[in-house]
Amino acid sequence: MFRYVLAAFTLAALFSCKNENKDYAKVTNDATVYHGSVKALTDVIVHDIFSPPVASRIYSYASIAGYEGARYGDSTYRSLAGQIPHLAGLPTPEANKEYCWPMVSSLAFLQTGKTLIFSEDTLQAFITKTLDFYKNSGMPEEVYDRSAAFAGAISKHIIAWSGKDKYKESRSYPKYSLQKDPATWQPTPPGYMDGIEPSWNKIRTMVMDSASQFKPVPPPVFNVKDKNSPFFKEVLETYNTVKNADAEQTEIANFWDCNPYKLNVTGHVMHATKKISPGGHWINIVGVAGKKSQADYVKASASYAMVSIALFDAFVSCWDEKYRSLLVRPETVINEQIDPEWLPMLQTPPFPEYTSGHSVASSAASVVLTSIYGDKFAYDDDTEVEFGLPVRKFTSFDQAAAEASISRLYGGIHYRSAIENGITQGKSIGSLVVNKIKLKGN
Repeated sequence: MFRYVLAAFTLAALFSCKNENKDYAKVTNDATVYHGSVKALTDVIVHDIFSPPVASRIYSYASIAGYEGARYGDSTYRSLAGQIPHLAGLPTPEANKEYCWPMVSSLAFLQTGKTLIFSEDTLQAFITKTLDFYKNSGMPEEVYDRSAAFAGAISKHIIAWSGKDKYKESRSYPKYSLQKDPATWQPTPPGYMDGIEPSWNKIRTMVMDSASQFKPVPPPVFNVKDKNSPFFKEVLETYNTVKNADAEQTEIANFWDCNPYKLNVTGHVMHATKKISPGGHWINIVGVAGKKSQADYVKASASYAMVSIALFDAFVSCWDEKYRSLLVRPETVINEQIDPEWLPMLQTPPFPEYTSGHSVASSAASVVLTSIYGDKFAYDDDTEVEFGLPVRKFTSFDQAAAEASISRLYGGIHYRSAIENGITQGKSIGSLVVNKIKLKGN
């Protein structure tokens, strides 16, 4: 997966001087390596099959480390220490010493990310190639050594900080206990998997004051006896939307599926398809926006950090509600009450229905991206091309978030209220991130 990015680094290195070169900054001073580093981490996240909440955690700590290394390349940018209340002051560089800040940034990102994934050897291979690129850029040896050491200091600080967010403790928390109430979530076919991350609301937030700060209104009251009840009307809407889906709705549903672990069943044979997570899709959009706007490495790293912070809190907030309301999925209700043969277009994820995770995460990310690149930023989203799906064009981040949200209705895995209230929830989180974190100024 990494061969194209690595080939680009290798070519750049071959055409650069291997001796000390005062103009080495011309070779290193852009965002290419940073974008490649993010893609390398994404590829490992996909390979290692991390759930959407866990993936958001990996992106956030790595991106914060990367930004804290990049910001010294532009004195107008501020540290996130203190702005994220529990992030203490980070190590500082030696005064009046030369550093390669793009190298510090990319290496801090990668080294932090490496500690949070399983396939460490795979990411280490990318790190080695990245270091070779900087070594062959003509950078003075003392600058290279100093930059590598400072990247390591930043990464060590962020890794220690990440270890206090209760993630490790949550690995031993109890699994979700199934309820007898028919209104509550039940495992769905084909895997009938346990509920994922039932205690994610205990994970330390980034800028929210608690997991429940943006607690949404409750979902419609479960009622399958009254066919005119608000709940059953939403059930019917999901049922009929899938039955009558047109080609465009089908394409939209598949484009935003973002299921990290889809089970495929043929007879008695079952195999999994690995794909990008919802957060990973939006992280890729950050890269698309950065490349289109030709953002320098500082702005690019800042964009990744801000969006990843929003995604982190979005999943904490959403999962807090999911395991509070515990609402049953459409597939279960429709099979029991309407049509036992009905299947959603997308595979139902293994966790409660309300609110829609993609709606919360997409809306939060879109608010942050709009604050950085503007509300009329048109772009081509090529995120799903490597998974066999075509490019989709958007006129704004808000349009993309709205499409990602409604895709869950088209796909048959959510009711409308989970989508609409999820959008409200996500926009509130995105606005909080934008208002609390000031990347520039005093």
